[in-house]
Amino acid sequence: MKVLLLKDVYKLGRAGDVKKVADGYGRNFLIPQGLAVLATPGTLKQVERIRAQAEIRRAAANEEAKDLAAHIQGLRLNFFAKAGETGKLYGSITTEDIATAIQQKTRYEIKRQQIEMQPIRTLGKHVARVRLTVDLMPEIEIRVYREGEVVEEEEPQPAPLEAEAEKPAEA
Repeated sequence: MKVLLLKDVYKLGRAGDVKKVADGYGRNFLIPQGLAVLATPGTLKQVERIRAQAEIRRAAANEEAKDLAAHIQGLRLNFFAKAGETGKLYGSITTEDIATAIQQKTRYEIKRQQIEMQPIRTLGKHVARVRLTVDLMPEIEIRVYREGEVVEEEEPQPAPLEAEAEKPAEA
């Protein structure tokens, strides 16, 4: 079944795109939710109008979420978990855990469905992406430590000023 998307659909396409989808997906989800219509010659004439409206909606959503993205970008979350000798966790750190930690640290509510990552099952450094809008996906850093480990926070080192770097070394 060919459908014309009226709104951006995650992992399918943007508004104004014509996509071939499974009959059940189109008939039971996309069309009833108002996300798409059947791609007929009459509806295909409206593609440009749909794309222009979607571009305006997308720009407004990006503008609204830009402040939140700035707060989340580069956020570092530390988790402590029980792990075996090989560094494999007894359990996992899920998107629900990440969403809760982001909310505690930034006071912004993020749904677990917005976080793109596989459950973390090993110690170490991991990266997850937070899908705020179609175009805005800040990355966060997740560090998993063994339970009981003492962790010293690494402070970012300031870059030396150019004026200091150009001074000759006094002997």
